[in-house]
Amino acid sequence: MAMDRRTELGDFLRSRRARLRPEDLGLPRHGGLRRVPGLRREELAQLAGVSVDHYVRLEQGRTLHFSEAVLDAVARALRLDAVEREHLYRLARPAPSSDPSPYPSSDDVRPGLRRLLDSAADVPAYVIGRGTQVLAWNALAAALLTDFAELPPRERNMARLVFLDDAMRSLYADWRAKAHDVAAYLRLDAARHPGDPALAALLAELHTSSPHFREVWSAHHLRDKTHGAYLYHHPLVGPLDLAFETFRLPDTPDQAVVIHTVEANSPSATALRLLATWSRETSRAAR
Repeated sequence: MAMDRRTELGDFLRSRRARLRPEDLGLPRHGGLRRVPGLRREELAQLAGVSVDHYVRLEQGRTLHFSEAVLDAVARALRLDAVEREHLYRLARPAPSSDPSPYPSSDDVRPGLRRLLDSAADVPAYVIGRGTQVLAWNALAAALLTDFAELPPRERNMARLVFLDDAMRSLYADWRAKAHDVAAYLRLDAARHPGDPALAALLAELHTSSPHFREVWSAHHLRDKTHGAYLYHHPLVGPLDLAFETFRLPDTPDQAVVIHTVEANSPSATALRLLATWSRETSRAAR
């Protein structure tokens, strides 16, 4: 299921028109039923200061050579945030096509980065690659999320786990919020790598196997992985309220280090220490 830029561009713009109401933007609401929610094309064109035909050609993807001035005007009219604006530019003015780089594997993670994960022994930490593939992790990340080492490499994938694994579904107190975040990030990644066959196969599998993925994907949410927090219901230690910070590697932009944090002297900090102790004892017993 490779991403078609023209189709994605049209769907994205229509989804952003649908969330705006004319009266909120100073436009008169004419009487009668509206066939679509939100702004009509001609209303959006009026707000952006472009001709209706010009905007229609953009939304229908008839050409991918629109000027920055037009795209900026449309972005302002649609009230796009920084992530959405970048997505619009990526779809409407794609870079010259090239052969996709190889899909990342665990072998691509530098030894120094693996040592960094292991040195952060008190908090869960992992490296995530293109298509939400988990490339490396420390022992506490495996104890928190799942034993990645026991999974086949293709199944070490956060999107597959979140949407297709029942244990992962029960791990998150608000699983739907996590699912929306993962799908929103995956959409950004798919736009960055529209010709990647492994990413296309992942999207096809999720569409086929998960009705909820189809639902959240159709909403066209976009979110980069930066920072945030999730409440976990861990089967061994109970509730864990953990934040996370994401650090993208400058020389390897398809890889990011995700490190969890916990509030000092909180019940979650106590629970995390118990989980770390259990993880160490389990590892020693296995050895």
